[in-house]
Amino acid sequence: MSFRITLKAARVNAGFRIIDAAKLIGIGKDTLIKWEKNSGLVTPIMQEKISTIYKIPIEYIFFGN
Repeated sequence: MSFRITLKAARVNAGFRIIDAAKLIGIGKDTLIKWEKNSGLVTPIMQEKISTIYKIPIEYIFFGN
């Protein structure tokens, strides 16, 4: 697969503000901001949770540096 969107783009496409997305994921907004800058920090468990909340298959979200 060659097409993936950034974590920030996934959030925006899902229609969430950063504060709302962070609450749903169960983290602080500062953590989500940090993850959106470096998505390689996101653990596999949190990747699954984000994928479910944003309703985007995990393989379409870029979790890297």
